[in-house]
Amino acid sequence: MAVLAGLSVCHLLNDLLQALLPATYPIVKETFGLGFWQIGLITFTHQMTASILQPIVGMTTDKRPQPYSLAAGMCVTLTGLLVLAAARQFGSLIAAAALVGVGSAVFHPESSRIARVASGGRHGFAQSLFQTGGNLGSSLGPLLAALIVVPRGQGSLSWFSILAIIAIVILLYVGRWYAAHRRATRSQPRVHAPHHGLSRKDVRKAIGILLALVFSKYIYLASVGSYYTFFLIARFGVSVQSAQVHLFVFLGAVALGTFAGGPIGDRFGRRYVIWGSILGVLPFTLLMPYVSLFWTGVLSVIIGLILASAFSAILVFAQELVPGRVGLVAGLFFGFAFGVGGLGAAGLGKLADVVGIENVYRGCALLPAIGLLAVWLPDLQQRRVSGSVS
Repeated sequence: MAVLAGLSVCHLLNDLLQALLPATYPIVKETFGLGFWQIGLITFTHQMTASILQPIVGMTTDKRPQPYSLAAGMCVTLTGLLVLAAARQFGSLIAAAALVGVGSAVFHPESSRIARVASGGRHGFAQSLFQTGGNLGSSLGPLLAALIVVPRGQGSLSWFSILAIIAIVILLYVGRWYAAHRRATRSQPRVHAPHHGLSRKDVRKAIGILLALVFSKYIYLASVGSYYTFFLIARFGVSVQSAQVHLFVFLGAVALGTFAGGPIGDRFGRRYVIWGSILGVLPFTLLMPYVSLFWTGVLSVIIGLILASAFSAILVFAQELVPGRVGLVAGLFFGFAFGVGGLGAAGLGKLADVVGIENVYRGCALLPAIGLLAVWLPDLQQRRVSGSVS
């Protein structure tokens, strides 16, 4: 539990630091006289660096685990943060975005592997606790930026280096534990996980379905995370402050739902959580664009709770489909989620300029229907054959 808690706290700090980059856009846009295309290039650099590198890092550490790579990745994030705080030209902003993205790419696959090792067999619980930290960090980042960076300027970003240093210290402890665990288990007989008996073609098909479900989840979350405040202002004429409160309520529901999904999957089966989470949210997303402000708030909480429970179940399900490739699978799914979220936010913004934000929400409400694909996911609990010891 100490290792899992440490990983969750560091995930919170990592994603908080990642969230500072977009939170500073209004400042750097005015300071450097940037156009929106240049802001988009900063986002693209960060998202693509973080998403493309994650599967590569995961595949590399599957072959040769690196216990202290997490602390090294956080050092890269710290460097990017300091470059961002001191940047005086556009090229420095791009370099900072790339460094922060690299730090995230190194952190997620290996930390997901260590969370699985430390889970004691409760893989869903471990991933949920780990991911809840990340969601809390993502929601706290903009809030702290509004309280500290906006009134005090770009240079105040360096203050957050204290958080990065705290994370590095914790990750050094986690790395030492993981290195000791590897030494202690190296001489023990290797126990193979029970195999599902699926063909390679069936595994690829199941992975494709899971990626499609991640696509539907993160495109919808991108529509809420990036444009929910604009939707509330356009539809109900609320103040910016009121719209922000509604967004924080939604993000809180997402964090709570993320934590709930893993333990439920451990107890009742991940296939049922995936099915219920993606497809089960459809009636509520279809209703939300048409109801009153009060019911919009209520439905946003329900949607956040249900939809957020899917990712930990999806990730553990995918890791069980491809045993022995924990890092690669984690990197693939985290990277895909990062990339889809970034590209989805940009694409939905362009679409909203053309058809209006309310029509975007009506269209995005249909995305959870992709959850119907879950009917073709194999039931691993029934297919699994008994493991063997080598």
